Amino acid sequence: MEAINSLGRRKTAIARVVLTEGKGAITVNGREGQEYFPITMQQFKLQQPFKLTDTVGKYDVTVTVGGGGITGQVDAVRLGISRALVKIDADHKPKLKAEELMTRDPRSVERKKFGRKKARKRFQFSKR
Repeated sequence: MEAINSLGRRKTAIARVVLTEGKGAITVNGREGQEYFPITMQQFKLQQPFKLTDTVGKYDVTVTVGGGGITGQVDAVRLGISRALVKIDADHKPKLKAEELMTRDPRSVERKKFGRKKARKRFQFSKR
């Protein structure tokens, strides 16, 4: 099997994922996955696509991720892994789609408008 490339995005985070046959090692920006994403919930999100498709320990994952914060990056990596697993075997898609792992989350920060303090917040109004 050759390497499978895929892309995941969330807010301003972009993750380029490369899946190869291996023993389940996850490398993120040259560091181990548990080191880069130390929180238990983030590690669960990394493993979630593999657990749903019964492919735990079958593939090595190499990720280059940038932009955004830690949570956005973890969600981008999860989407990239899910897309790569579907490229390998299309039978995985219904399981991943049922858990909403195939959907790109469109929510992002609304831009600041001129004449306002933030996107929607206004400056304090003084009647007199």
